[in-house]
Amino acid sequence: MNPPASISAPEETRSTTSKTYPVKSYMAHSTTSPLAPGTIQRREPRPQDVQIEILYCGVCHSDLHQTRDDWHDALPTVYPCVPGHEIVGRVVRVGDSVKKFKEGDLAAVGCMVDSDRTCENCRAGLEQYCQNMATFTYNSEDKVLGGVTYGGYSSSIVVDEAFVLKVSDKVDLAATAPLLCAGITTYSPMRHWKVGKGQKVGIVGLGGLGHMGVKIAHALGAHVVLFTTSPNKATDARRLGADEVVVSNNADDMLKHAGSFHFILDAVSAEHDLNQYLALLKRDGTMVMVGAPSKPLPVSVFNLILGRHSLAGSGIGGIQETQEMLDFCAQHGITADIEMINIQQINQAYERLLKGDVKYRFVIDVKSLG
Repeated sequence: MNPPASISAPEETRSTTSKTYPVKSYMAHSTTSPLAPGTIQRREPRPQDVQIEILYCGVCHSDLHQTRDDWHDALPTVYPCVPGHEIVGRVVRVGDSVKKFKEGDLAAVGCMVDSDRTCENCRAGLEQYCQNMATFTYNSEDKVLGGVTYGGYSSSIVVDEAFVLKVSDKVDLAATAPLLCAGITTYSPMRHWKVGKGQKVGIVGLGGLGHMGVKIAHALGAHVVLFTTSPNKATDARRLGADEVVVSNNADDMLKHAGSFHFILDAVSAEHDLNQYLALLKRDGTMVMVGAPSKPLPVSVFNLILGRHSLAGSGIGGIQETQEMLDFCAQHGITADIEMINIQQINQAYERLLKGDVKYRFVIDVKSLG
């Protein structure tokens, strides 16, 4: 995959003299405090920047983890923290050098707002694996203003044109927002491992990631099997595009599928048994982890050796692939199943998220910031 021509080395780095403007937001001030209203500063657009009025922002489970500093050892949270990396909005201003966007266009921002653009991975269009660490949309080093970046639980954002994505005017904007994380996280591994017609594909878990995995695998033409511990999810899974549903704690049902899958996408972040799924792969089949359990999961080496099976992991996609995903979803009428909330409901939404009480993604109506 060739990187888009627009992603070249950034023209400017940190500038302590950058002009800023105030923006309403919702933020966490500590690991235990509820999110509350606040004001942040956004930079005035540079020549290469796009200023976006945020209309909708999806709520990712990583927002909850980050605000509560659950990943302290790997990604410590800097407070105040303004989460949100599933952003859809409208362009309100562009810099003089911007070519892809104009005022009034619909636009989106995902999990990244910059990278070094010069390392081997960035040059390959894989900015998400930048060897010097991508600049994430929030809680990442802000190389322009200093401090940290702030995300989409806010009324406005300014991003370099190279990391802004186009959105079709024919889609449901609110339901498109979760595609910027949940959509690309499931699409990217399926494209990398060439999921398509004639393949049997398993999706483990029917949550925010899993329900997108079912929809995308179905649209790619695969025979889709959902694995779940909840029999009552069968009807919904078939509505979303699953051809079969297997209750994973039923050993007899699992055994019926032994050695039959080309590809399995595991979207579960809780502790679970990987070996029972590895045993379902065909020779040279691959199981890819996109869920992120907090504790290590044991794997029997014989489940890899016998059948030449592969166990892999995958993150989000690069900018070019994310645009490809948005275009693919628009073409196939794919959006997330969402529950719309006002920003003032975010703390209750987090508590419900902990219980898995959402079908299948919360989306904030950012206009509710006022």
